[in-house]
Amino acid sequence: MSATRRLLPGLLALAVLSSTLLVVPACKSTTEEEVKAAMEIEILDTTWVEKEYKTWPKPMLKLVPAVVFRIKNLTAEPMKYVNFNGIFKEKLAVENVGDQFLAAIRNDPIAPGGWSEPITLKSNFGYEGTTLDSFKNTIEFKPLWVKIYAQWKGSRHTLLGEWPVSMKIDFKEPGIPVIQGGKPVEPKKK
Repeated sequence: MSATRRLLPGLLALAVLSSTLLVVPACKSTTEEEVKAAMEIEILDTTWVEKEYKTWPKPMLKLVPAVVFRIKNLTAEPMKYVNFNGIFKEKLAVENVGDQFLAAIRNDPIAPGGWSEPITLKSNFGYEGTTLDSFKNTIEFKPLWVKIYAQWKGSRHTLLGEWPVSMKIDFKEPGIPVIQGGKPVEPKKK
């Protein structure tokens, strides 16, 4: 059997498959304008939160920026399967400090005209210090901005807005640990 005879059935099948794909209508994804018209965003809080804290053997405190917001459904249908992406960076910087992608609205849709539960986006990176005071007394701890993008019904990531992250730190250092046998021991609660 020649090489041409072996290729002929494969080429014929490919031609039939390509012609049927031309007839199948393409799925229409939601445009950026439709995404913006479908939802309203309300920022509830921006703050810095603990990512990691330890006092032993070497003190370390990592803080990351966070934003808490909620979404209002402006459509006539329940809204679900909405993804959000928060990009945290300095105002005019090209590179971001950190980000977070979150598949936030899933099985519990937002009713038409209703608001979502609060949604929190926390950066995966932030700043590192040794204590809470080390953040308050350094020029490296800089103000950041967060850009929030939404993705819904096959849309591209659509920018919903940009907001400053407050310099408020939502973290309290615990008291000085008790050391026994070279290791910190949690104080007994009364």
